[in-house]
Amino acid sequence: MIIVPLNKLLSKNVIAFVLAFILSVTLSLIWLYKDMQREINEPITITSTQTLNVVSGMSLSSIARDMVVQGWIKHPYYLILEAKWRNKAHLVKAGEYALEPGISQLDLLDKIVSGKVIQYSLTIPEGLKFTEILDLVRTSEYLIHTIEDYSETMVIRLMPYLLGPPEGMFYPDTYHFPRGTSDLAFLQRAYNLMQQILDEEWQARAMGLPYEDKYEALIMASIIEKETAEPSERQQIGGVFVRRLQKGMKLQTDPTVIYAMGEDYDGNIRRRDLYLDSPYNTYVYRGLPPTPIAAPGRASINAALQPAEGDELYFVSRGDGTHQFSSTLDEHNRAVNMYQRNRR
Repeated sequence: MIIVPLNKLLSKNVIAFVLAFILSVTLSLIWLYKDMQREINEPITITSTQTLNVVSGMSLSSIARDMVVQGWIKHPYYLILEAKWRNKAHLVKAGEYALEPGISQLDLLDKIVSGKVIQYSLTIPEGLKFTEILDLVRTSEYLIHTIEDYSETMVIRLMPYLLGPPEGMFYPDTYHFPRGTSDLAFLQRAYNLMQQILDEEWQARAMGLPYEDKYEALIMASIIEKETAEPSERQQIGGVFVRRLQKGMKLQTDPTVIYAMGEDYDGNIRRRDLYLDSPYNTYVYRGLPPTPIAAPGRASINAALQPAEGDELYFVSRGDGTHQFSSTLDEHNRAVNMYQRNRR
């Protein structure tokens, strides 16, 4: 009869128990890992686009718990463990995020770490005055309003980058921005873009232009912007105005009269309006007005700095959005009779 010492028997049992425990834990961890990978890669429980608002300073744990409350995920632990495993839990960025049907927890993690927040938009059309741009900014529901009750003068004081009048200094474009952007930050962005584009166009300008600096080119661009909505005519109109300046002729352009009239303009320019004593009235004063009269787009800036060559000095509206160009006053008068006075 072989007798096994009790201590050896116990040792074998302990070893077997430990091995069984390790195996059990290993299998559990494997199952847990597979279950975690399955869940974080499956679409979260939403049937329409939802908005996730991550407040500044909010932890991933809080985000995950809120998603459980919303019924989007079963429990928060898998998302938190995966984020910590990837060393991304501390990289979450504040903002609004769009969660579309089909998005997984892993996709969501990548989105809130990369900061791909919802972008809203606001369009500044070409040819607006500064007061009209302010009205657009003040009515945007997606901007934070800090100047809503301020006068135009007070708003200008809050723009230290402005070294002169604000007219024409904010680039017309469609801007995309996240919720929480302030109105002043939006306006500075539009100002910076105008400076960038004006600098680029100024560097590529034609030789021999009658401008002392790029600001005068901006003034000319604003007049071109208001003179025509026909893209193919901008360069030609720019050429007419440049040649008139070079010859010392008055620009005699209606948009400057309309700007000078301000709120008195009712849609018609009468003969007496052409004699309005204003530095903006180019029927009375030679040269350029003191400031732009609107916000020009890039095409008009380009037309002011790269005008078409030619000998035309006059143009008149055909009544269909286009213009008839003439080189002599006699030709111009005949065109006026044809298109404006309905006489041949």
